[in-house]
Amino acid sequence: MFSEYEIKKQICEIGKRIYQNGFVAANDGNISVKINDKEVLCTPTGVSKGYMTPDMICKVDINGNVLQANGKFKPSSEVKMHLRVYRERPDVKSVVHAHPPYGTSYAIAGIPLDKPIMPEAVIALGAVPIAEYGTPSTDEIPDAVAKYLQCYDAVLLENHGALTYGPDLMGAYFKMESLEFYAKLMFISSQIGQPQVLNDNQVDKLIDIRKAMNLTGKHPALCQKGGACTCKANNEEPSVDEDLIARIAKEVTSKILGK
Repeated sequence: MFSEYEIKKQICEIGKRIYQNGFVAANDGNISVKINDKEVLCTPTGVSKGYMTPDMICKVDINGNVLQANGKFKPSSEVKMHLRVYRERPDVKSVVHAHPPYGTSYAIAGIPLDKPIMPEAVIALGAVPIAEYGTPSTDEIPDAVAKYLQCYDAVLLENHGALTYGPDLMGAYFKMESLEFYAKLMFISSQIGQPQVLNDNQVDKLIDIRKAMNLTGKHPALCQKGGACTCKANNEEPSVDEDLIARIAKEVTSKILGK
């Protein structure tokens, strides 16, 4: 178990990574970590993610009330988006919001990342939808993102950026890296030709691999197409009505035997 100070240091390290990788410019982006059921550490507003120090990191409760802030450093106004994720996805412990150039370009163009073009992207992310545009710092963005939380671990934000989340800070950050790499490959392959997408059978085999790996989180391929999400936190198997299955099996057997 890491101390709060260690987690603050980790947040600063991830901030440097997203800044150095060009996923954010100036003071853009925000990062948070849920340290218990009631408290969240988050990055301050108006500070470059590449130059943060642990003393700048703020603490809020699950409703956004400030519990700890050092001097002029205040929580990002977009922490509302993070808190919505935590409230609706108990399995999530960290959220990363950034503006990766390729991924954000697809968000601006209104093109979701929904083509299966490489195995790693299919297994780790699946399709990445676009949440409708919302005014920053308002409830419009959390409301838009909420529609996708139960089936996706990565979402593009229309004309804004990207949001990824996971069971820990590194997991949430790596999803951001994966999203941007996926978008970059999609863009480059579109420039030199027509991207060749994997067929349904190939995708199904990759999903089987994901299941075998017992990866945590949500995945769109595990949800009903065009319907309600059926996947659960940590890939728990849905409950099975054993009595119903037994009755159906008995009826089918009876019809086959003509009894």
